[in-house]
Amino acid sequence: MREKMWIFHSADNSKCLFAIWNQWCLYYAAVVCLLFSPVRTDGACPSSCICARDSGTVTCRDGEDTEVPGDIPEWTSTLILKGRNISTLQRGAFMSNGTELEMTTLSLSYNGIEAIEPYAFLGLPRLHLLDLSHNRLESISARAFHGLLDLRSLYLNHSILPEATAQLSNALGTQSLRNLHRLELAGNNLKSIPLMRLDIYNLHALVLINNSIESLTRENVTSLYLQKRLRVYLSLNPFWCNCELEAFYYWLKNSSQCPDAGRLLCSEPEAKRGIPLEKLRGEDVDCMNENLEAVSYVFLGIVLALIGVVFLMVLYLNRGGIKRWLNNIREACRDQMEVYHYRYEQDSDPRLANVAV
Repeated sequence: MREKMWIFHSADNSKCLFAIWNQWCLYYAAVVCLLFSPVRTDGACPSSCICARDSGTVTCRDGEDTEVPGDIPEWTSTLILKGRNISTLQRGAFMSNGTELEMTTLSLSYNGIEAIEPYAFLGLPRLHLLDLSHNRLESISARAFHGLLDLRSLYLNHSILPEATAQLSNALGTQSLRNLHRLELAGNNLKSIPLMRLDIYNLHALVLINNSIESLTRENVTSLYLQKRLRVYLSLNPFWCNCELEAFYYWLKNSSQCPDAGRLLCSEPEAKRGIPLEKLRGEDVDCMNENLEAVSYVFLGIVLALIGVVFLMVLYLNRGGIKRWLNNIREACRDQMEVYHYRYEQDSDPRLANVAV
């Protein structure tokens, strides 16, 4: 009887020990999963980045990553990506797990970005400053900046390659940029203002320094007159100081909208090279004077041609008289020469001289 009870007792102990062992195994597995799982907390910092939660700044410099970090903390207000190898900004590149970020400043300079796809900045509805300077943009979608309703400053200095110049106007024409205050496009070899309309923006500053702008059209000048609060920076452009500069010249003279007007210099023609636009005279860019001068030269040429034709006609109509006149002159010269010849022969022969004595 005791043996049977011992058997039953030992069997119950083994079952209890087995159950406890299973529980410990489960606990251990759970701890291991928590330790090594990729799930991060809200305050985690992306790898190869430096995070300063007090200021809300995340800085990621120099690396071989080809994409935007996918684990940007939700508390980030300023994100700086510099020296990466991000060739393409893909759609929703900054949407972390489908959630919007509270980011207000985004710096993406010096990342070798070549293309911006549609809706690349989705998930950043409160972004105020976007810096895309010093990249190599060859393609910019017309909806690249869609959704940036609060954007105030956009920097695209030294970033636009010739292939993307035509696309830039469409990309900047979106209604999402209607609250834009400052637009910088320095050093992009632009030949004109890439904004189809100025009245759809709330622009206070437009920086077009160091481009290839030779003049501004009358339409551009008219738009600038209507945007009184707008300041346009245009130094280091090769202005062609001829009659086509007239509207722009008088805008500079009569407006204070170009703070660097004193540094605008003529590039062509060679006679005016290096002369400040402000020191030009009105007649230097007056289309009427140039036209009148051209007309005067044409008129002078016509008058001289008519005089030449009249002279030739007179000669033709009097060709008979002129011929007789020439013959008379020739006969008179011949007679005179014969007289000289006869006298010369007398003077040279001494015998004739003695006879004469």
